Amino acid sequence: MIAIVSDIHGNLPALRAVLDAAGRLGCDRIISLGDVTGYYAEPGKCIDLLIERGATQLLGNHDSYLVTGTGCPRSRIVNQLLEHQRKAVTPEQVRFLSTLKSRHDEGGNSFVHGGWTDPLDQYLYEISDSSFPDTGERFFSGHTHVQILATVNGKTYCNPGSVGQPRDGDPRAAFATLEGQDIVLHRVEYDIDETVRAMREAGFEESRLWENLYIGTQIGGRRDKIVVKA
Repeated sequence: MIAIVSDIHGNLPALRAVLDAAGRLGCDRIISLGDVTGYYAEPGKCIDLLIERGATQLLGNHDSYLVTGTGCPRSRIVNQLLEHQRKAVTPEQVRFLSTLKSRHDEGGNSFVHGGWTDPLDQYLYEISDSSFPDTGERFFSGHTHVQILATVNGKTYCNPGSVGQPRDGDPRAAFATLEGQDIVLHRVEYDIDETVRAMREAGFEESRLWENLYIGTQIGGRRDKIVVKA
């Protein structure tokens, strides 16, 4: 059984809770759809934990910001937090991120961070048959932080949701499991207060940077969803 995780975003307590839950379910492999870094205080520890567990990892857009030294074109907050992210990872960890690919295929499954058109940075808020025209029978992506499992014209789409910053109104850390052709969605509680303490210890005192974690939204309070069109 494979645990599918995504959008960990430096949230170590959430990642630990998900990996513990996946282990109890009997998962013997991990595939991470990217964005192990970004937003929260412990990206380096998250990178190392996934490496320790032998995870197959993909590159996310936040990971790419660290590799390329560029900033986010959409968010001032993300760029503010990037200053900490760059100090919280080692050169070796950045080199590891630079080796990651943006897509992985195996056994009729296609995995990306974003979408089929742009594996790194495409947001799939609307799903239709054209969303993944040339993939396998099952298509997995993250990036939106919204957990969903849907079938569109005979193809299965799964977003496992976000481990570190859910945005679908459920603050519990999200992941999925894949066993053969069977996909199951999971949620697990974690100690959000511990994540907040890590942020404070890193020098962040603005509550807007973490209060969304308690209600399962974007920073600022926006709740997102994915619309499926047959």
